[in-house]
Amino acid sequence: MYNDDVHTLPKGFAAIEIASKSIRFSMPSDLQTGALLQTLVSSKPKANVLEIGTGTGLATAWLLAGMDADSSLLSIDNEQLYQSIADNILGDDKRLQLLCTDAGQWLDENKDDKFDLIFADAWPGKYANLDAALNSLAAGGMYVIDDMMPQPNWPAGHEDNVVKLVADLESRTDLQLVKMAWSTGILIATKK
Repeated sequence: MYNDDVHTLPKGFAAIEIASKSIRFSMPSDLQTGALLQTLVSSKPKANVLEIGTGTGLATAWLLAGMDADSSLLSIDNEQLYQSIADNILGDDKRLQLLCTDAGQWLDENKDDKFDLIFADAWPGKYANLDAALNSLAAGGMYVIDDMMPQPNWPAGHEDNVVKLVADLESRTDLQLVKMAWSTGILIATKK
């Protein structure tokens, strides 16, 4: 039967999921988003990948599973407790660099860096510092965001942020984008 079930999980995923539950981490990427990230990044050989919002590393594991041996992943989060889980389980992967800092400040200070795929799963690079994130996207690069459909953990009024963000992205002439009412609500934009 054709459906969107995900049966094959990336290396380290189960351990990260257990550790995430033990600290009551409540913002994990879902399986469909992860499988999509793995597929998208696999289309980018020798990719330079940026993840904004490591969390505990669930999406990080999916990205690493799709990347080739010549790709690199910089994953940024400002919460050391969360990111330490990703470091403990995935930190031996030489393609991965974990950086615990303010991602918005990092984006503003590293304007010359270019990425073939950006997964923005935090406030910076999505609702703040959007221009800096999109300017870091290489030609043909993909900008991926999730949680565009209402989520149980959304604070009051967050839907207005989503509407504004989508309108901003749709108004840009340098992006080709698709909105998918699937999983948690995915938006993929490619830099023209």
